[in-house]
Amino acid sequence: MKIICYGVIKMEEKIIENWAQKNQVEIKIVHDDLSADNAGLAQGFDGVSSEGNLPVGASVYEKFKRYGIKQLSVRQVGVDNQDLAAAKKNGIKITNVAAYSPRAIAELGVTDAMYLLRKIGIYQDRMDHGDFTYDKSTISTEIFNCTVGIVGAGHIGGASAHLYSALGAKVLAYDPVYDASLEPYLTYTDFDTILAKSDIISLHTPLLASTENMIDKTAFDKMKKKPILINVARGGLVDTQALIAALKNGQISAAALDTLADETDFYDKKNMLNSLPEDYKELKAMPQVLITPHIAFFTKLAVKNSIEIALNDAKTIISGGEVNSVVNL
Repeated sequence: MKIICYGVIKMEEKIIENWAQKNQVEIKIVHDDLSADNAGLAQGFDGVSSEGNLPVGASVYEKFKRYGIKQLSVRQVGVDNQDLAAAKKNGIKITNVAAYSPRAIAELGVTDAMYLLRKIGIYQDRMDHGDFTYDKSTISTEIFNCTVGIVGAGHIGGASAHLYSALGAKVLAYDPVYDASLEPYLTYTDFDTILAKSDIISLHTPLLASTENMIDKTAFDKMKKKPILINVARGGLVDTQALIAALKNGQISAAALDTLADETDFYDKKNMLNSLPEDYKELKAMPQVLITPHIAFFTKLAVKNSIEIALNDAKTIISGGEVNSVVNL
């Protein structure tokens, strides 16, 4: 059995090599993300695994079909960069790794929330200019006095609810799918209640046609408590220009963004500073904004699990078995 892995970074190579040796599978490592330009490298292989945010379209799946490849195992949760319908049309089963380590993403979201809640960015900005004072504008609220609104109570949202609840916060959640096991940690409610009553709003929903720009001007207008917005999910969930306006006019007090709507243009690259998008520059200049380069997942356990789960699924499908992680049935 031969599998080709795209989008591999240096530190992942040893994990992949260990899995290959243990499972007696030949693996080719490709550092570039899967694209129409390099899909031809998969010819002669039995299966494919990938990671990355570059769009993958019909031409890639058509090539895989010609090569006799029947699956693509994505080593991450999000599959919004995949054309699921085109993959299905070409007989390609797309799998994702829905729960490689929900705590990894949840912990970064909580860390960001605490950083912003205590106004650390504002203090750092002042101190950079020699100002070591504090005043009414920078007084903080303790987390146990906060209401946290979770949008999307799946694996990651549920893990976030556990953490916030353990810290003493009141947790509300909006999700069309009810999970009784989360009842000890949160109270289900509707989306508008999340917007109106939360001190911290944390996004954990996939990027779909129904969720794109769900946090827009209309949503910001419904936020009554000037909350902190946390986005460790997908950049497209938030209307960036509406976010910038809401930060400037004080509709929200702060934002932590591990992902931006236009991130594929510059994330995972070493960029010239003057070439960065204007929205990034504007957000980065605000001391009440914290931006990280889509690294919420980046822990030792999460990286190991995402690789091993994805490759196990690939091996199972190639061998004629069934897995529960197919997202384009």
